[in-house]
Amino acid sequence: MIQTTSLRFTYQNSKNHVFCFPDIDLPPNEDLLILGPSGVGKTTLLHLLAGLLPPNEGDVFIANTYLNKLTRKQLDNFRGQNIGLIFQRAYFIRSLSLLENLTLRERLSKKKSDRYRREELIMQLGLSDFQNKRVYQLSEGQQQRLSIALGVIHRPKVILADEPTSNLDDTNCEKVIFLLKKEAQICKSNLVIITHDQRVKAHFDNHLIL
Repeated sequence: MIQTTSLRFTYQNSKNHVFCFPDIDLPPNEDLLILGPSGVGKTTLLHLLAGLLPPNEGDVFIANTYLNKLTRKQLDNFRGQNIGLIFQRAYFIRSLSLLENLTLRERLSKKKSDRYRREELIMQLGLSDFQNKRVYQLSEGQQQRLSIALGVIHRPKVILADEPTSNLDDTNCEKVIFLLKKEAQICKSNLVIITHDQRVKAHFDNHLIL
């Protein structure tokens, strides 16, 4: 489950602009779509939920844990095992292949290696023909789909996705949303997507507008 209370955040170089976010109370296994235009703090909220930013005020409670009370090391370990992050701008080790990046992410989560799961994800995302290519050889859309695989490979309790369909055509947009929702159901995870992509709205009943 995900709960937030009275979250506020201010960037150091913008002390006059305080982001104040509505409270979230998301029961286990439920999805949430966060919509809003650029500049309203969608990505900031996602980073607060992931523990990448500490709130100036308020609390974040995920998987029976108050993120605010964890040390940096504890937070890194918690995130690695329990949170799947899909960034708008993908982060990879460019010198490694698609498959090697996916295998490394699985190992870092300290969970049991599962070759079948890696192959299944690669196939579902239409990346089978590219699994041995270096990341820099992939197109922007292929990198985006790899980022999604990296975010769910370790079966996290919470999946947080920042604009996961922004670089995808309609067909791959549908595939990605289907896969994310399916993975959330299989893993019994909360799925939170932030986006301005109106194509995604039809797939979610639970919306939060910023």
